[in-house]
Amino acid sequence: MNSLALTSAALRSSSPATRLRLLHALFFLSGIPALIYQLTWQRSLFRIFGVNTESVTIVVTAFMLGLGLGSLFGGWLTRRRAVDALLVLGVIELSTAIFGVGSLSLFEVVGHLVLNWSLPAVAAVNLLLVLIPTLLMGATLPILVSYLARTSGNVGSTVGTLYYVNTLGASLACLICAAVLFPFLGMHAAVWVAAAINAAVGLGAIMARGKRAASVAESVPSSADRVVSVPVLGLLLASALAALGGFVSLSYEIFLFRVVSFASGSTSVAFALTLCAFLAGIAAGAKKAADNCDKLHSVEVRSRAVLDLIWANVFGALFLPLITQASWIGAGVTGVAIVMVYVIARQWGALLPYFAHLGFSADGAVGMRAALLYCSNIIGCATGSVLTGFILTDLLGLTQISALLLLLGCLCTLILAFAVDLAPSTRLRYGGLAVLTLAFGLALLPLLADRVLENLQTKKISDHAFAAVVQNRSGIITVDADGTVFGTGMYDGRFNTDLKMDWNGIVRPYALSLFHPMPRDVLMVGLSSGSWAQVIANNPAVESLTIVEINKGYVELIAQRAEVKSLLHNPKVRIIQDDGRRWMDRNPERRFDAIVSNTTWHFRKHPP
Repeated sequence: MNSLALTSAALRSSSPATRLRLLHALFFLSGIPALIYQLTWQRSLFRIFGVNTESVTIVVTAFMLGLGLGSLFGGWLTRRRAVDALLVLGVIELSTAIFGVGSLSLFEVVGHLVLNWSLPAVAAVNLLLVLIPTLLMGATLPILVSYLARTSGNVGSTVGTLYYVNTLGASLACLICAAVLFPFLGMHAAVWVAAAINAAVGLGAIMARGKRAASVAESVPSSADRVVSVPVLGLLLASALAALGGFVSLSYEIFLFRVVSFASGSTSVAFALTLCAFLAGIAAGAKKAADNCDKLHSVEVRSRAVLDLIWANVFGALFLPLITQASWIGAGVTGVAIVMVYVIARQWGALLPYFAHLGFSADGAVGMRAALLYCSNIIGCATGSVLTGFILTDLLGLTQISALLLLLGCLCTLILAFAVDLAPSTRLRYGGLAVLTLAFGLALLPLLADRVLENLQTKKISDHAFAAVVQNRSGIITVDADGTVFGTGMYDGRFNTDLKMDWNGIVRPYALSLFHPMPRDVLMVGLSSGSWAQVIANNPAVESLTIVEINKGYVELIAQRAEVKSLLHNPKVRIIQDDGRRWMDRNPERRFDAIVSNTTWHFRKHPP
């Protein structure tokens, strides 16, 4: 007997509580392929469209918008009385598996067709490519909420538990991808693994229909202590808060990734651990909220929701000062940062179940209302992805973004504290704590986090400030007092063109003519300090030097340095802001006598 048959038999013969646990197990498993697809599709689309901030933002936003539209589709399905939740879940999982198997080939074909299209057109194509599978994925939550919430009578507990098990599966998938699938099997094997899990979950859900409980009320054991949801916010306000909470939580995700990436030198392991910690934190927060909604009375749930938001702001306020001052422990500061990622995510992960519990009742329209709430949260997340990842990181530094998120977190806390039905004295106390936390955080940032970049890069308490810092959406560039340049915390060259003081391997660009007798047309991928480019541009044999650089911040730094600033006005030189791979794919007809790779990747394996 195979595992699917065992699952079916267990669901038919076991108690209602066991059947509920098995249903949760199916939803846990469905979270694994969803994250595998997201990471794999991101890699595939980045390879096609280039790895720059615009591509990252487009792919993530398209994925989330698909989930939001899918939730509305799922909510619409729950309004049809004849809908069988387990059957729909099974069909969705099987359909996702079918799409997943052919997804990479589809992306490859479409990618070549739209290679030279405009950015808005590429964004639209990305959305269309992931629309069908993400729509299917997003539909499952409201369908299962409708199926289970009318049984328990408790919306918050149902939403929280489902959100918990599914996000926990996604967190596990992150480790599977980083440790096994991508290093050893590759992207094509990854989508086959994801499709196999989809198929197993889909078949398991369909077979579990065979003999479920005779009535919906039988699915979950009754309890005299079970708390029934009593809405006090209303759907409109709950959805608005869910959108604001989604914006702040996704903005925190981008902000936290940015900090850990800088501290770790942008290693793939650190990225995987950070994403895993963030998702695990969201899952733990949802579980905590589900337990509170299930066990506490309505007034206590309201208080816990506000207090959890206050603590979210406290931990957010402590993040930069803590890791700045903990840099004395060396490389272990990255571990401290990842632990804080989990703690912050845990607080923000509790919000959606709380808003569901306080926003609407477990009546016949609970599925559609859950869909609207979830869609609002997704819209907030997508807005956070675009605004923070694309605009705020280009305008603000780390401490300024931290301050802005504290301000928005305080606003969210104040709205919730004064919107729910609490005693006037309790409202004032919570409001005062929220404002006090904001003031505390804003005071700490300049005092304890003023040298966050210096400390994280050197992994010690630095005794001097950087000579120059450029922070934009493409990354963080720093220049030490001796002219050494670092890109996202990693060595990236030095301002020096003097062959007698070769601190930066400057002999290599001087030796260009040893590799080609007449290097008239030269392509350089990566600009860095501009020192190599300056040497090559002054080679008498070179007639044109094309430089492709993804981060415009290097140009800003070069304009300030006497030894290389003339490069920007050299008629031989053309600087293009783009991803190197994408530019070469877009210009297959271009031919060069020499191609120079001037990036940080060599130094990641062979530090100077």
